[in-house]
Amino acid sequence: MTDKFQSMTSFRPRRTRGRVLAALVAGTMLGGAAQGAIVGAARADETGVIRPDTQVQTLPNFVNLVKQVRPAVVSITASIRAQDIDEDGGMQGQQQMPFPFPFPFQMMPQQQRRTVEARGSGFIISADGFVVTNNHVVKGATKVTVTLDDGTTLPAKIIGRDPKTDLALLKVSTQSKLRFIELGESDKVEPGEWVIAVGNPYGLGGTVTAGIVSARGRDIGDGPYDSFIQVDAPINRGNSGGPLFTQDGKVVGVNTAILSPSGGGSIGIGFAIPSDVVKNVVYQLEKTGHVTRGYLGVVAQVITPAMAKALGLKAASDGAPPSGALVASVSNGSPADKAGLKAGDVITTLNGQKIESPHDLAVKVASIAPGSAATVAFLRNNATQTASVKIANLSSASSPDGAVGDKGDVGGPRLGVSLAPLTADLRQQLGLDSSVRGVVVSDVQAGSVAEQAGIHAGDVIQAVGNRPVDNPSATVTAVRAALKANQSVLLRVLRGGQSLFIAVTPGAPDDSGAAGGDDDND
Repeated sequence: MTDKFQSMTSFRPRRTRGRVLAALVAGTMLGGAAQGAIVGAARADETGVIRPDTQVQTLPNFVNLVKQVRPAVVSITASIRAQDIDEDGGMQGQQQMPFPFPFPFQMMPQQQRRTVEARGSGFIISADGFVVTNNHVVKGATKVTVTLDDGTTLPAKIIGRDPKTDLALLKVSTQSKLRFIELGESDKVEPGEWVIAVGNPYGLGGTVTAGIVSARGRDIGDGPYDSFIQVDAPINRGNSGGPLFTQDGKVVGVNTAILSPSGGGSIGIGFAIPSDVVKNVVYQLEKTGHVTRGYLGVVAQVITPAMAKALGLKAASDGAPPSGALVASVSNGSPADKAGLKAGDVITTLNGQKIESPHDLAVKVASIAPGSAATVAFLRNNATQTASVKIANLSSASSPDGAVGDKGDVGGPRLGVSLAPLTADLRQQLGLDSSVRGVVVSDVQAGSVAEQAGIHAGDVIQAVGNRPVDNPSATVTAVRAALKANQSVLLRVLRGGQSLFIAVTPGAPDDSGAAGGDDDND
């Protein structure tokens, strides 16, 4: 989690009640009723006093909703050894030990056993006592207790944790049936919709705030499967793990993070894990105690304007690059490989759901149960094709599906590279076997279009557009043909064992002659 995102979990050392330790991310949005006045025509009496003619408009009232759902919102206290809290989890307020280990009088081991209390929120999802909260609330806990809205305190067991989505599932021990709330469908939530966040921070009783949904699918860089609901609302400390409700009383998110550029607190922007993600994770944690994720077997890139032009893709109506995930490489033997997907394909939908970006593809693939069949739609040579794939288990894959980077647009009149044949010596230096075909970039001219585009010495150019190349002359010919036609040049490059695409905008062929020997220049 980056510094500007904070958790709302609070840490309090035992015997140091005055010190509050900061934790990782947690945010919420909460609400209440409010009123606003619409000013109409003003009038003045005989004394000149202005008496505004106003019309009162009432905003949504959440009183009844909060009364009904509050019994299912709980406060969670986790006892954690102080040395198990990392810097992001609240070390700012912890007293540092002044002496190196080992200390001659056994003081250091005693201080190491000191525990702190992490406090957050959660909510009950079943009558038999399953409770959802954030992973960072209970991470490293040696003991967890849950305090109900009526003050009852119950011991809890951690059933499972999923750090990649920051979710955890607890089970409380109780002989009676508990009141619980249901998970709704976060995919139906729309920007502009009112939502209410309820928490139970510090065990002091429930708190409520409200706001509207600002956006969906937010990636804040916290984890590989970020897809948060962003809400504009004031945030309360201790609300990590609390529920985010729509006005029909369904939980559509778990409040997890706030935006805090200064690190000092909320500026009114919060993030919640969508309930559709929560359902999948919680179901797996309850059944097995861990989470398995789907695997397609592609490395993908964001489609830049230059890449879109080189691929002949149509831009969106607003001029933005087309959506989708550009396949940079396909893992051998993977579901994508078996389905016939190739580098250069642009994946546009998965099971009928639109793919906006490589990150979007990774999130959607990961949510599919391994062994399930899926349908992938993609563009190849600007023609739409579909393929049926059997999703594999990510845990058995060498690397997850995802983006390898977004190469920016470039400009300038020259390409500016020197090329060399892929000889046996170069193969050995680059760690490439005899099956690899292409040409090696031996030099990149400073300030050239190639340098601006991100081409590096040591890159292996394997194709120009859809045309494979295996010698410098063929590469130069293909590149210059594209340049003369005033087309963007799309290069498929192998770098460090990873395949990626680099787009170069039109420019004059480089005839500066920067290299000698067997190298060809472009």
